[in-house]
Amino acid sequence: MAVVIRLARIGTKHAPKYRITVSDSRRYATSKYLEILGYYIPSTSGDKKVVLDLVKTQDWIKKGAQPSDRVKHVIKLAQAAK
Repeated sequence: MAVVIRLARIGTKHAPKYRITVSDSRRYATSKYLEILGYYIPSTSGDKKVVLDLVKTQDWIKKGAQPSDRVKHVIKLAQAAK
């Protein structure tokens, strides 16, 4: 099973919010997931809110989970905010 860390959209129209999830790569992004690592709320005004469990994220990456390009960016935002 190929495991990926990716964003799953949960927001409404014109107000996106994303969960950062660990899931099987063969499933849809919004379908069943293995674990929720945090969430990400982008904003046009520049105030981006990131809540991410960095320890769990690093554990999943060590186990072989591949983060998407956007998740790599969100991880960097979370590390900078810490």
